[in-house]
Amino acid sequence: MNASKILQQLMQQAGGSQKGGSSSGVDVKGILSGLSKQLGGGSSGQGSSSSGGFDVKSLLGGGAMGMLVGSKRGRSMGGKALKYGAIAGVGMLAWKAWQSSQAAKTDSGQNTAQHASEGERVEVLSGENQERRSLELLQAMIMAARADGHIDEQEQALITEQIDALGADQEMHNWVEQQLKAPLDAQALAREADSPQAAREMYLISVAVTDDQNPMERAWLDQLASALNLPKEMTAELERQAEQAG
Repeated sequence: MNASKILQQLMQQAGGSQKGGSSSGVDVKGILSGLSKQLGGGSSGQGSSSSGGFDVKSLLGGGAMGMLVGSKRGRSMGGKALKYGAIAGVGMLAWKAWQSSQAAKTDSGQNTAQHASEGERVEVLSGENQERRSLELLQAMIMAARADGHIDEQEQALITEQIDALGADQEMHNWVEQQLKAPLDAQALAREADSPQAAREMYLISVAVTDDQNPMERAWLDQLASALNLPKEMTAELERQAEQAG
């Protein structure tokens, strides 16, 4: 499975979207044309939602990243729900949130010991550790995107197609299909976290693709925070980091 490759490309797409462009070379016109044909609609990129529930503007973020967050009906463009910057820098931002929570502590010995047990950021992991963390974050992202129940089978197929376009191997393709259909289970997702840093990253990336003004999505974030054993002070700091990242 090549989860780390897929996550890295999604993060690059998110970084490009935050800057108002696409760093991944995605053919946006091709995506829109393909969606129009597959969904049987006549949208030409004028910002209206297609018959399949996609907000066409959100696809301008590029490929799978835009499709994953844009498949949610009624998702506001340019609003605080679309936190591309938080996705692009998920590891560093989650680490900054932890550092902020430790700022009031003066016992440097305690902080050093805690530092070693917190786990590494996804950006600096390698090999099997990077692959595992990438799967954790992809799973968190997919479940968060599904939290409002508005990704139907047609949209699932299109999301999988865009993930495939990033170079997913067959094992990764099958895994994505399974995640798009699996029951939403915050406890099961939380058990995948391999360290406190992983838990923070999983929550942060979930915040990035949800709208906390949507009751169903807010409820999912609360369930996940509880399952991950994240205190309210930490979730508030993670949400603040995501908001500032844009």
